[in-house]
This record gives sequence, C-alpha cells and structure tokens, in this order.
Amino acid sequence: MDRSAAPQAASPAPRAPETDSAPPSAPPPARPEVESLQAYSAPLEGRRGLLRLDFNENTVGPSPKVVEAIRAIPADQYAIYPEYDGLREAVLASLAATPGTIAIEQVGLFNGVDAAIHAVFQAYGAPGDRLLTTSPTFGYYTPCARMQGMAIEAIPYRLPDFAFPFEEMLAALSGPPAGAAEGWCPPRLLLLCNPNNPTGTRLAPETVLALAAAAPHTLVVVDELYEAFTGDSVLPLLLGAGGQDPEGQESEGQESGDAALAATAGADPFAACPNLLVLRSLSKTAGIAGLRIGFAIGAAAVVDRVSRVTGPYDINSFAVTAAFAALADQAYVDGYVAEVLAARQWLVERLVAAGVHHHVDGGNYLLIWPKRPVAEVDQALREAGILVRSMAGKPLIDGSLRVSLGTREQMGRFWAAFEICDANPG
Repeated sequence: MDRSAAPQAASPAPRAPETDSAPPSAPPPARPEVESLQAYSAPLEGRRGLLRLDFNENTVGPSPKVVEAIRAIPADQYAIYPEYDGLREAVLASLAATPGTIAIEQVGLFNGVDAAIHAVFQAYGAPGDRLLTTSPTFGYYTPCARMQGMAIEAIPYRLPDFAFPFEEMLAALSGPPAGAAEGWCPPRLLLLCNPNNPTGTRLAPETVLALAAAAPHTLVVVDELYEAFTGDSVLPLLLGAGGQDPEGQESEGQESGDAALAATAGADPFAACPNLLVLRSLSKTAGIAGLRIGFAIGAAAVVDRVSRVTGPYDINSFAVTAAFAALADQAYVDGYVAEVLAARQWLVERLVAAGVHHHVDGGNYLLIWPKRPVAEVDQALREAGILVRSMAGKPLIDGSLRVSLGTREQMGRFWAAFEICDANPG
C-alpha cells in the first residue's frame, strides 16, 4: 500500500504526565468479550507426511493445472499487490451449468471461508444479539459470536440419526417461547452448515429457503463447504433449476421453499430471500486449503456489508492464481468427488460387516465409535501415521472419531490400521 502521501504530524504528541508510580505490570486489557474468549485453535502442526484424515481436506492435492499456474508466476509479480479482476466472473462461470443470473456484485471474495464467517459476525453481530445454530456444528461459529458479545442458542440434532430439528428451529425464529419476557427480538444470525460438520446431516434446499422465508429479519448464512459431495446447494433452486435432490431426500418446509423459488425464477435469484448468504470454498474439493480462498454469494447489499469489514488485499496473489486454475478444471474436482464417494461406500461396507458403530450421511467424512477409549485409538492411529479427529466432549457424539474420506487406497490403509488399533486389549 502506498504510504508516500501520508500527512506529516504538525507537532509532537503531548507527553504523558510523569508520576512516581511503578510501570504497569501488564498490558492494557482487551475488550471484555476478548478477555473472556478462548481462541479457536486446531492442532495443525506436525501433520506433514502423515495420512491426513482429520480436517476434511482434499487428501491428494490440487489439479496439475493449479500447480503449473502457480509455478508460472513471474518473480517480479511477488512485489505487486494482488489484483482480483475477473475472479468473480470465474466463480460465476463455474456455476454456468445452473440456469439463472447471479450478478458480480452478489459474489464476495475472502481469505478462506473462515474469514468470511468472521466478517459476517463483524458486520452483523452486536452485543446482546442472538446467534441461532445447531449442536454439534462447526466450532468456529461460537468464538466469532462470543467476540461480538452475542448470545448463542444452539439447538441439538435429533437422535438417533442426527436429524435436523426443523420444528424447534422454526419456533426459535418465529417468536418467543411461552412465558418469555417482553422485548423479544428474532435472532440476528442463523448459521446452517449443510451438510453439517461433523454429523453429516443434510438439509434439502427447500428447507433452507423455508427457514429464510420464515425469518426475514434474520441473516441466514448457509455454509456449503461440503455440498459437492451431496448436491444439496440452494443455488440451483434459487436459479430455477428445479432443485431436484439427487438422492431423493425428503424436505420439510416444501411449500415455503417453492414459494421463494417461484418468486425468484427468471429474476434476481435473491429478490425473494435478500436475507440469505451462501458460503463456498475450494479447500475441500479443489485441494488448495493451504492457499485460503473462499466465496460468499448472496444479495448485493449483504455481500457489500460483509466485504466492508475486510482488508483491501486479504487474498494473496498465489491464491488468486490457484483459484482461476481450479475453477477452470471442474473435471478434476468431479473426478476427486467421485473417487471419495466410491471410497466411502467401500469403507461403510467394512464397518457394517465388522459391526462397528458408525454414522455416515453427507460430506467427505463419517463418525466412528471405537470399542476402545477414543483417546487410545486416536493416539494409536497417529503412531501408525494416520490422523483422525477425536470428538471427545462434543455434544451427542462424545466418544467418536471423525474420519475424513480420501481415495480407496487411503481408506484401505485406514481400515487396516483401525482394525488393529481398536482390537480389544489382551
């Protein structure tokens, strides 16, 4: 950033009055919300060289076209601030198979979806506002809400199959519970991870639109990082593609969703649901999680507000180059997704045959409850060179492991190690 035009100070700043007191023993405190906040930190160190089944990443790396594009960046370009011209258009081109029109102003660019989530809370969350979400779900929503001083209402999924709590969610959006004090306001934000991480719970697009229609004063954010593995995105429905679920998933709120669709077909796709924002990423399928790039798609006014709280150069030039190449190679993404789904079927067949308690639905991951204590199996797998994610302490899924899905060969390696690590001692 050019700082040559920065104004010069007219005079030195006044000195603080001298006192006889000792210098402070601690730095000034941060905001109260930050002082009481526990940072969201994931165990990201020491993972190189191991089979990474712990963070739902692409397990084989990006398209060769992405690698080639990055290697072709001239050295003199390193000294230039990144440029983003054409990247929004490339995102829209990747949706070209979907009929309808999304404007460039309805696409936001972010330094990964985590940055987009953070920006949503900065733009819309204030002390005393409510975040409505599900439990368990992606862990980063909670610290983002707490750093803004928001109250969190997390409605649990329904056991035994982790079904989405539609009626409870609708009630929380529509009005105060019986006996509640006056002054009730609708939730400021509704965060839906679809498919949900870590339960894999899938929401039909019609259900998402029904919730958005029921809560016009709530910003409904749909985290679609794993939608490529299920096809449950709301975008085809908004753009008039009919919204057919590839796996015949039943949907709640069908009539409300259809009404929103009818209102948007052939026009601005977000005209009937200006309170809806969709998050997408290239981390899980295109294999560029290390470069950090994500997108937010929604009403232009919402994208504008969320983008206002980000820096001018948050996305680096390498990520921009990689994104262009990844978006242009849909065949690679499609091939990787197909390979993961085939490997999932193979692994599930072994789990069923061995009588291992597990849960699988959407996403590129599943939950497994080992017979041995989860911490022991987690450590034994690490010693075997395989990383998985312990869900110890998580509501509803305590005692389970979340296992990311990779290729058939990788899942074969995992299964062979798991059978040994989970064998009853003695």
